[in-house]
Amino acid sequence: MSDRPTPTPRRLQFKPFSSLWVRLLTGAVLGGLVGCAPSNRHETLVVTGSSTVAPLAGEMGQRHESQQADVQVDVQSGGSSRGIADVRSGMADIGMISRDLTPEEQDLTTHVIAQDGITVIVHESNPITSLTDREIVGIYAGEIENWQEVGGEDAPIVVVNKADGRATLDVFLDYFRLESRQIQADIVIGDNTQGLKTVAGNPHAIGYISIGTAQAAVDHGEAILLLPINGIAPSPENVANGTFPLGRSLSLMTSDSPSESVQAFIDFAQSDAVHDLIEAQNLVPVP
Repeated sequence: MSDRPTPTPRRLQFKPFSSLWVRLLTGAVLGGLVGCAPSNRHETLVVTGSSTVAPLAGEMGQRHESQQADVQVDVQSGGSSRGIADVRSGMADIGMISRDLTPEEQDLTTHVIAQDGITVIVHESNPITSLTDREIVGIYAGEIENWQEVGGEDAPIVVVNKADGRATLDVFLDYFRLESRQIQADIVIGDNTQGLKTVAGNPHAIGYISIGTAQAAVDHGEAILLLPINGIAPSPENVANGTFPLGRSLSLMTSDSPSESVQAFIDFAQSDAVHDLIEAQNLVPVP
């Protein structure tokens, strides 16, 4: 931990969400609730893992259920590491992951369903509109502790970081060539929603989350600003054309040979029939 003043939770201020925004933020929870409800369906597909993928998988699951009367899709978030562990142990039929597999994870198979990116965010009142890669590294390594050092106001920087086991953290560390032990975090969060709320509620905070989640938040009036990376705007368009440097694949994941019903859901999730769901969450469909 750094010697910065401890952030005060009372400063967090949240705005009411629209119904669409609530659906995006709580898709994984809704998916889990669907799984808890009484059902006459004959088979339940358990899908666990990445909190970035979960809202999209929840929407896909509901549409799949509407077309497959005997199949129920139960989506539960918890991070990509949980998805990997659950698939390997047989606790889940399908995992969700928002990064590439490592060499140690090649016993699993990924099925890409969308493209996303990771954006650095600050509070909308922060006069900073861009940071160099070196400045971002300095902030997260604890070498830069005041916004004044990067051209901002005289105020301590509140560093918001992802918890271990989150794919967003792994992608962030890999791009900026940082080790987890180097990070000097003031606040450690789990999913994208927690990161979004923390930064939107603290004028001195900096964090990083899914571009899809961040763009949807801005569209619904959340008080955050998305910062470019190397001068490239963090937009779905730049993720799609490959120019944004912090892009990543969002995938479903299986081990061994998937069952007929599992393969049917994966085929559905990779089909044109869900492109509207992907685009509605500011993600990029896979051709």
